[in-house]
Amino acid sequence: MCGIVGNINFKNQKNDSLFLLNAVGQLSKRGPDNNSTIKTQNGGLGHARLSIIDTTQGANQPMEIDRYSIVFNGEIYNYKSIKKRLENTGVKFVTNSDTEVLLRLFVAKGESCLSELDGFFSFCIYDSKADSYFIARDRFGIKPLLYYQDENQFIFASEMKAILQFPIDKEIDKASLTQFFQFNYIPEPNSIFTKVKKLLPGHSIYIKEGEVKIKKYYSYYLNQEKSTDSYEVAKTKVKNLLEEAVKNRMIADVPVGAFLSGGVDSSIISSISSRLTKNLHTFSVGFKDEPYFDETEYAQLIAKKIKSEHTVFSVSNNDLYEHFEQVLDYIDEPFADSSAINVFLLSKYTKEKVTVALSGDGADELFSGYNKHEALRIASESSFKNAIVKAGKPFYKFLPQSRQNKIGNLGRQLDKYAKGLSLSEKDRYISWASFMDSIQAQNLVKNNDLFNKRSGNLLSFDINSMNDVLYADFNLVLTNDMLKKVDSMSMANSLEVRTPFLQHDLVEYVFSLPEKYKIDKTSRKKILKDAFADDLPQELANRPKHGFEVPLLKWFKNEMKEYLTQNVFNRELVEEQGFLNWNEVKKIEQQLNSNSPKDAVSATWALVVFQHWVKKWL
Repeated sequence: MCGIVGNINFKNQKNDSLFLLNAVGQLSKRGPDNNSTIKTQNGGLGHARLSIIDTTQGANQPMEIDRYSIVFNGEIYNYKSIKKRLENTGVKFVTNSDTEVLLRLFVAKGESCLSELDGFFSFCIYDSKADSYFIARDRFGIKPLLYYQDENQFIFASEMKAILQFPIDKEIDKASLTQFFQFNYIPEPNSIFTKVKKLLPGHSIYIKEGEVKIKKYYSYYLNQEKSTDSYEVAKTKVKNLLEEAVKNRMIADVPVGAFLSGGVDSSIISSISSRLTKNLHTFSVGFKDEPYFDETEYAQLIAKKIKSEHTVFSVSNNDLYEHFEQVLDYIDEPFADSSAINVFLLSKYTKEKVTVALSGDGADELFSGYNKHEALRIASESSFKNAIVKAGKPFYKFLPQSRQNKIGNLGRQLDKYAKGLSLSEKDRYISWASFMDSIQAQNLVKNNDLFNKRSGNLLSFDINSMNDVLYADFNLVLTNDMLKKVDSMSMANSLEVRTPFLQHDLVEYVFSLPEKYKIDKTSRKKILKDAFADDLPQELANRPKHGFEVPLLKWFKNEMKEYLTQNVFNRELVEEQGFLNWNEVKKIEQQLNSNSPKDAVSATWALVVFQHWVKKWL
């Protein structure tokens, strides 16, 4: 895993290499093993390396072969088979790296090489003879790629903090800021800055003579045939495809371990991994002060069954609190999923023993694992229960509503469910994927004229089935929240995380299956659980899904009370900045301090994140 950056000057203005050097320095946690830059005819390329495959100096980047140069972030799992095919055509290799294989494959096949890659990546290849640049991002957006463009220059990087080292226009995109408060993240392709975009998954960019062409090279689900496989056949195929995906991701020249949370997904990945290597290291994080959310007993059940060398990192609420500013310091675009703190700590401790960790990310979105999926399934049915719940909507506002305890969370969910029953399926999905009501978010941010248009384009397809819901999750929740969180928090600790559930042929196959194979009245992730029934203890397979809520309300009432007064609920500060409407900020404060804080806790955390970001990066 690494960090990449590059700049291209369109108008032959003087290129200041100091900007590029500073940008690479900002990516040093992504790649602590080597930092290098090279000049191009009208700019430069930079790379920060975390050595995983071929750890020798010869595999450092930027890598140059004849007229071509590459900076590459990610891993190509099938690089050995590609290398063998190229060698059979007479190609000579000088390293054992997947970077060289990728570059030589591009030299041989051009942009069509993308269809042959099995892995996750963002990269740029420069052709000095043509003075052209080819940039690409992997199929599902596991690796990030942001770019800035104006009439004078084009800049790309793995993280926003690298782009910010160049002289750019930092105009805030108010529609994006509004979406941040609505979802806790900014949906791609937009970013917090008007002129910075995120390259969408499965897309590439070609740049020559100042012309920038963006192309979609990969698509799935909407244009693919549906499978006619029986349930038993499909179950076997899912098992075989996932086992092959894990096997591919065990390839490395450094120690490899696995996250083991105690949930179904990580347990399956760890179980498969244990059959492929001796003395597998597994890791989980436990929560001393929150026994309801502590799943380490289940993780230890699996670890005992697969005979892994298991390590539990037991953290207190105080540990979480002590690290929250480190997390906020690393975030270079507003991002308010508070569980990033947990991922940060898990990555920090895991890195002490291994350099690569496998995770179960992507399974919830692929096989329907969220409570939201069950709620959407039930809401789509015409039933007497739904009619009763809908009729009671005026009364739910009087119930305690909070994410911080079972009773309050039940009241909050009941109110949200009842409101969703009155919406179209598409609007219901957006509403239940949101942390703040869209009207409240609109009122909170000043001058957000483009928000309604942006919201209307959020999903370019209708939602008529559970498979549509899962596809929406892949395009919205997975890429913008889950993968972003894991990439940024693992990279903050120089740890590479690999995701077997996002093997592209597995994803394509599962999306081709009927939704009843994944979710029905009796089970979620049905086919996944059935395929790996022998790997899962009974008490694990049938228990309800547990998330984890960082104890934000406790912090806000105690340790962070003065912090909020000075940095968030500060009228002079808010009005001087000019981004937010003070009256709406005040309403959030009042709701937070009431007996029914509802969603004010998550809204306050989003304000904390935003204000920290403004202070650090603006």
